[in-house]
Amino acid sequence: MNYKKTYVSSKGYTPICKIGECSLKKLEFGIIELDAGEAMRFFTEDKETAFIMLEGHCNVYVDGETWENVGNRNNVFENRKAECFYMPREQDCKIEAIDHIKIAVCATPVAEKTAPQVLREDHAVLKLLGRKPFERETSFLIDGNSNAKVLTIGEAYCAEGNWAGFPPHKHDEDNMPAECIAEEIYYFLFDPKQGFAVQCLYTSDGELDEAYRVKNDELVEFPYGYHSTVSAPGYQTYFLWLMAGDYQGFNRSNDPEHDWIK
Repeated sequence: MNYKKTYVSSKGYTPICKIGECSLKKLEFGIIELDAGEAMRFFTEDKETAFIMLEGHCNVYVDGETWENVGNRNNVFENRKAECFYMPREQDCKIEAIDHIKIAVCATPVAEKTAPQVLREDHAVLKLLGRKPFERETSFLIDGNSNAKVLTIGEAYCAEGNWAGFPPHKHDEDNMPAECIAEEIYYFLFDPKQGFAVQCLYTSDGELDEAYRVKNDELVEFPYGYHSTVSAPGYQTYFLWLMAGDYQGFNRSNDPEHDWIK
C-alpha cells in the first residue's frame, strides 16, 4: 500500500484521508481553501475536529458567537505559533474568509461532546527539540491543554539538511505507560516550494520498509511502524503532525537499534 498522498489545491473542503478509504481507522485529514469573501459551513458529525490556520485569516461563526480574525500568518514560515480553532462532535459552524485562507482539518471519532474553542497565538507552546543533525522547532497546538479529548496536533520546522523524529520511533503497541497505539499523519510544506524531504516508515521485521520523497502539499500516513524524516539541504521543511489513538499525548518507543543516539 502507498501511504503517501498529494493534495491538489481546490476551493472548499477537500478530504484527503478518510476512515474506511485509507490506511487509518481513527484519523482523518483534509484541507479547506477559500478566497476573500467566500464562506462555507462545516458539520463535524461524530468527530472532534481541529482547524489549523496554515494561511490567511477568517471569521468563525458558532452557536451564535463570532470569533473574529482567526489566523496570524500568510504562510506557515511567517509565524511558528499558529492560531487554530476546535469543534466538538455534532457541531455546525460557518467559516468566512477575510483573505485567501488555507486550513488543515484534523478529525477523529469521539464519544464525548465538549465545547468549541478558539486557540490564539499565545496558546501555542514552541520548543527546540533534538540537537544537530536532528534538530527541529516543534509547536504544540492541540493537546490535553485544549478541549480536545483525543487529538494531539503540532507543527515541526526541521533545520536544513537535518533529521526530525530521530531516533526513529513508533506508537503501535499497547504497552503503557511506555507506548500506546496511536495513528499519525505528517503533512509537508517547503520554502522554496520545490524543496523536498525523505520520510522513512518501516517495521523491525522488514515487512514494511518505505522511504518516500515528499514534496510540497504531500502527506504520509503512519498506521504503524517506526518513522523518521530528513530534510533536503537549502530548504526550510515544515510538517504538520496529527495523532489520534487510545491515549492523548506522547507514549512512544524508539527503535532499539538506534536508541543510543540521543
